[in-house]
Amino acid sequence: MFTIRNAKLLDGRIVDVGIEGEKIVCLGECEDNDELIDAENKLVIPPYFNMHFHLDSAFTKAVNKSGTLWEGIRIWQDIRNKISEDEVVRNALTAVKLFVAYGTLWIRSHVDITERSFKLLRAINRVKDESRDIADIQITAFPQDGIFTEKGNDELLRKALENGADNVGLIPHNEITREDGFKSIKYAFELAKEYNKDVDGHIDETDDPNSRYLEVLAKETINNEWYGRVTAGHVTAMHSWDSAYRFRILPYVARAGITVVPNPLINVVLQGRFDGYPKRRGMAPIKEMLYANVNVTLGHDCIMDPWYPLGIGNMLQVLFMAIHLDQMMGINELVSSINLITFNGAKAWRVKNYGIEVGNEANLLVTDADDVIDLIRFMWPPRFVIRKGKVIAKEGKYVLFKGKWERIKG
Repeated sequence: MFTIRNAKLLDGRIVDVGIEGEKIVCLGECEDNDELIDAENKLVIPPYFNMHFHLDSAFTKAVNKSGTLWEGIRIWQDIRNKISEDEVVRNALTAVKLFVAYGTLWIRSHVDITERSFKLLRAINRVKDESRDIADIQITAFPQDGIFTEKGNDELLRKALENGADNVGLIPHNEITREDGFKSIKYAFELAKEYNKDVDGHIDETDDPNSRYLEVLAKETINNEWYGRVTAGHVTAMHSWDSAYRFRILPYVARAGITVVPNPLINVVLQGRFDGYPKRRGMAPIKEMLYANVNVTLGHDCIMDPWYPLGIGNMLQVLFMAIHLDQMMGINELVSSINLITFNGAKAWRVKNYGIEVGNEANLLVTDADDVIDLIRFMWPPRFVIRKGKVIAKEGKYVLFKGKWERIKG
């Protein structure tokens, strides 16, 4: 048992947090214990979620000259044929350790299952298993090339679900025809119901205002009563939809319980590439979605791969970009924006016992920030990352991996 002294919670209270085993057992004035952490009246918060990422492509460090999504996909098709399973594991583990060091304990990764040997899926299954003591990882079976663009891709998606994938992926805007896009959504729900899986798609990741698969996703969610079990990643076309259409469709998205996951670092890099000036920002409008009661959480998407040349695994960077792109600069907006990488992610993942409350699992970040605004301003890593009652990372530099402390290099 150990105690965190002088912890400032999100509601402003200064409390002690008593931890025994994997649980929070005291909140307020707690007894002394052999192990103490003095938070020094700094912010102590629940850990972060990264609800959209690609572990299989991390650190492949390709050069995308046009900076477009489509060139990135072509480059990736070449890389995935050449990269070894062990290389994928090594790169992905580096990414996981970086995320953990910066306070992220839940990572949902899309894995390209149109690589037909399944070496990518095997690799990320290995990473999921090797990382089980420091992070929760979900794998979405992601048909990068589309479900119906090539014969047999639909069966690859089914096979991936039988080989360790947690969620059904899709990419309707990358199908050859609009009709195949509709068909791909229906097929994803057929598999989801057959295997009792969540649906987690790349949806409308384009500047094309005519790409409107989100409405189909909402209708199929409602028809199949898959409420709260569907995630729509990117939806960058929403930035190009007219306001009247967004006003009409977002209530249905909220009714379906669909979570939308913008990926601001990568969205702003890839979208608007065919524009002159002014350029579209290409990120789904967060404030508008929140106003419509849509659950919104964020993803890091990429680190040093064919789509993005930067990234250190800090979800505060993602949040920082999001609030700038959507001009969420009012005091209340800034303070509540932390929900985009915490409580809203927990809702999408359907994590129970999340948050700093007695009886909940002891997952906490001890930060150096006075409040949420300072947390976002400085983007410092946590002093301590605590998972299930155990310190697993310190100072953004050290991670306890397989029982040994490692200094992280990304």
